[in-house]
Amino acid sequence: MSRQPQIERAFLRACEMDVAVRKPGNVSDASAGHGMTASMFRSSAIAAAPALLRPGARLGERVEAAVAASWAAANCNTNLGILLLCAPLAMAAEGLPGNMSVGALRQAVQQVLATLDAADAAAVFRAIAAANPGGLGSAREQDVREPPSIGLVQAMALAADRDLIARQYRDGFADLWDTGLPAVPAGLPPDHPSAVEAVFLAWLSAYPDSHIVRKRGADVAQTVMQAAQGWRLRHDTGVHADWDAWDRSLKAARINPGTSADFTVATLMAALLLQPLAP
Repeated sequence: MSRQPQIERAFLRACEMDVAVRKPGNVSDASAGHGMTASMFRSSAIAAAPALLRPGARLGERVEAAVAASWAAANCNTNLGILLLCAPLAMAAEGLPGNMSVGALRQAVQQVLATLDAADAAAVFRAIAAANPGGLGSAREQDVREPPSIGLVQAMALAADRDLIARQYRDGFADLWDTGLPAVPAGLPPDHPSAVEAVFLAWLSAYPDSHIVRKRGADVAQTVMQAAQGWRLRHDTGVHADWDAWDRSLKAARINPGTSADFTVATLMAALLLQPLAP
């Protein structure tokens, strides 16, 4: 049985739930924001999927082609972080037969990362420069606007202390296994709205959101993280008017926890991949 239908369903369903469920500060069906709408995220996910999930393709070419397709669909950067996180998951799953365990998927991701080279780094650098994410800035070493001289994992390691996505490439996606997947509530499907909220709060309460840090500074990111910690203790989110008010207040202040949203998508994709294969 081909693994590809499951991988495609997992990616597209995770992207769908990203905007179907209200996550404060992020774009959703209930609340547009930051000059974007939920339909733009859906269109970019559908456009990106063929390139991102093409069996046998290198990671760099997947990400570069998927970013180009997403930009053509939405005319802005909606999913660079999602693509960087989901590409290794897709590649890892392609090589695993039958139903998979967390341990098998984790090991397969590490094997994918071990194959990445300077050509992957060059393609990813071009993709990042083309997407031009908010607050990108410049780097003294291996700036994305210049051809890299090292492999992708080594290049990501240089940014790992300031970017949580880069840290996953350095650390074998450790935070996904240790923070993301354990946050999926037992007894709920990963794509249940309450599960999506729980995963989002887990990420936002555990780490200062990298996108907020780049755009608004570390103090603002710390304040949002502390607010998320309080919400995680309550987690009466979906039916509570204060949840909606928090969403509106973050958007009014131009605060977008985009990295936490990216990790929510990656976590949902991994959790859906770990479900038993349909006959």
